Amino acid sequence: MFTTLRMLPLTLLADTFSHAFGAELPSNLDNVRRYTESYVLALWHNRLYIYTAAAVVVGIWFALNLVLKKKKVVTPVSPWRYQTTETEEKKKYPVKEKVEHVSGLKIFYGSQTGTAKGFAKELAEDVKNLGLISEVIDLKDYDPDDRLSDECTSKAVCVFLLATYTDGKPTETAEWFCKWLEEASTDFRYGKTYLKGLRYTVFGLGDSVYTDHYNTVAKCVDKWLWMLSASRVLTRGEGDNNVAKSRHGSVQADFQAWKGRLLTRLQALARGEKKKCSGQCKNGTCKSKKKKKKQQQQQSGAGDVAGDAGKCSSEQKQHSSEEELVESSSDAESSGEEEPGHGSVIDMEDLGNVMNRIKKVKKEDVEDGQKVKLSKMSNGKTPEEEERREMITPALRDALTKQGYKLIGSHSGVKLCRWTKSMLRGRGGCYKHTFYGIESHRCMEATPSLACANKCVFCWRHHTNPVGTEWRWKMDPAEKILLEAVENHQSMIKQFRGVPGVRPERFEEGLAVKHCALSLVGEPIMYPEINAFLRLLHQQRISSFLVTNAQFPDEIRNLVPVTQLYVSVDASTKDSLKRIDRPLFKDFWQRFLDSLRALGEKQQRTVYRLTLVKAWNVDELKAYSDLIALGQPDFIEVKGVTYCGESSASNLTMANVPWHEEVIYFVQQLANLLPDYDIACEHEHSNCLLLAHHKFKVDGEWWTWIDYERFQELIQAHEESGGAASTFSAADYMAKTPSWALFGASERGFDPLDTRFQRKNKAKDISGC
Repeated sequence: MFTTLRMLPLTLLADTFSHAFGAELPSNLDNVRRYTESYVLALWHNRLYIYTAAAVVVGIWFALNLVLKKKKVVTPVSPWRYQTTETEEKKKYPVKEKVEHVSGLKIFYGSQTGTAKGFAKELAEDVKNLGLISEVIDLKDYDPDDRLSDECTSKAVCVFLLATYTDGKPTETAEWFCKWLEEASTDFRYGKTYLKGLRYTVFGLGDSVYTDHYNTVAKCVDKWLWMLSASRVLTRGEGDNNVAKSRHGSVQADFQAWKGRLLTRLQALARGEKKKCSGQCKNGTCKSKKKKKKQQQQQSGAGDVAGDAGKCSSEQKQHSSEEELVESSSDAESSGEEEPGHGSVIDMEDLGNVMNRIKKVKKEDVEDGQKVKLSKMSNGKTPEEEERREMITPALRDALTKQGYKLIGSHSGVKLCRWTKSMLRGRGGCYKHTFYGIESHRCMEATPSLACANKCVFCWRHHTNPVGTEWRWKMDPAEKILLEAVENHQSMIKQFRGVPGVRPERFEEGLAVKHCALSLVGEPIMYPEINAFLRLLHQQRISSFLVTNAQFPDEIRNLVPVTQLYVSVDASTKDSLKRIDRPLFKDFWQRFLDSLRALGEKQQRTVYRLTLVKAWNVDELKAYSDLIALGQPDFIEVKGVTYCGESSASNLTMANVPWHEEVIYFVQQLANLLPDYDIACEHEHSNCLLLAHHKFKVDGEWWTWIDYERFQELIQAHEESGGAASTFSAADYMAKTPSWALFGASERGFDPLDTRFQRKNKAKDISGC
């Protein structure tokens, strides 16, 4: 039944064909009908195989299409018949991509007096001339915590120009940077590779007279950067402000020499060079490789490289091995290929030979080091043949000349005091005129030594003069110094001829020098021929007023008699003296006390010179009285500090200048502690008062002035006798003090023979003694 139903459609189809064509076709159509039926039935019975075959064919067709689609590459057709494609051009003519090795130079500076800042700007200009980008950055405006790590990937080379300040500390502008860097170098949270990739070099500005702190800041920063895996591109440079020991004669010359090496190194880095070359290369083969290999073998064999990282902190003294490495490692020196056999295992049998070689290398290094040291210090000359350098360098000469100094020879100078100009015009004299009777228009202010052993915070010369603890320079004869000093002084006086207000009689008197104030700048007593110079002054009947900073007690004891000898007592305790005077000597306090004792041994007039700095040394009355008892001076000058204008060398302001009433109050309080002294004179204009010993008060009247003619007679007799005659004392040449000069007088120290002149809207002249 089911089969019959399935066959029904086929039967109906066959009947339809036969009915449609039956009348017109012959009987063989029956055969066709039967054949067709049998064929259709065969297909129906085998339909499963047919479906399977069709599915296989369709699957194969889809698979082939997918495979062919992936492998098919469409090549763009050029619109021009003979134009090559871009790909073919690149294959034929490959273009090399430009690699940037140095993106520029970042110059960081920490400066106190402005020298490092000037060097930074100068270096920036030179780098720009090389075609590189440069940026000058003040460390006070730089946050290393946020920005320093960025330099590891910037491809910039970082240059640090750092000055060392008091006690080996960084300048105020670089203080935070150095503190952060020191802490980061020992902080495990940063890690030893925190600055890996940063390329740097350091130049330090220091003064070798401070032996314990010479360029300490630069050494420490160099070490701390190395400890954080930064790479040095050039050995640290050190500028020495001490011209006697500076390798090139001055800190400026030291910088110029180091800068030349840096610019050469930058050019090499910009070309992609990684290691130094002797410059004797030929045909691509560097002849310095053998030399370099030998040096590396010596270093690896001896294993002892000289290192000096400075006194950074007590915690870092234990890193002695790191200090050795920091001085020997640099990007240029460590980038070379490692020599074969370096760090290989040594057989016990060869250990003896190795040790012998190490001893030999060490011996050669010591001999070579001694030769190099000798050649550097004496330029190949023996110590006897070595010629001393001049104290005044070209840069120092320019700076002092701009300030109005007339320089004499290689270490002396003279300058016209503003009180000399004032008295020529009849406008009053200086406090020495009020206290001691000096004729200010006849006073020559000079010095035979521009060098000083202190760097006082209130120095009115802004520290442009050199410093030192002993004489290490060329020395000019005393005759030449005096002759040229008088000639220069007279030349400056002659410039006032015909100037309105100048009194003719005082102009003529001013051409004849009568007094010499050796207080211009520096430490006159350092000059080895100071006694000869003083004798020459007295031979020309010129009185002598010598000022010393109380750091040379032996020289004070050996000093010949002078008209009046001063000692600057700027503080009364060890700590305050160190903070205010900033002395170079380690034993400065002992020298200070010994100098006061030496002053007390003198028979001629002696003076303590106290400079009051508000908030610094005005609260030390008892300590001052103890120092006065130690030296027993004849007079004590108490003067308020003079504000010399803004200076990067000092942080004093007008707030540190005491009012005249405050100076009077201090002197009155001090006098109450000194039973042998009392206030004698006052010079309001100079903000100065004079305490005098009671031995200068005769019959109730003060005799603080000097009989200069009598002094010349006494000193002449003393010299003619060769010092055999009895030494004269201060009481032998004193003179009566006029009433207008006394403390409490209505003139307040102003000579009534002159006319007071009030300046209005004029720049303050700070020159003078």
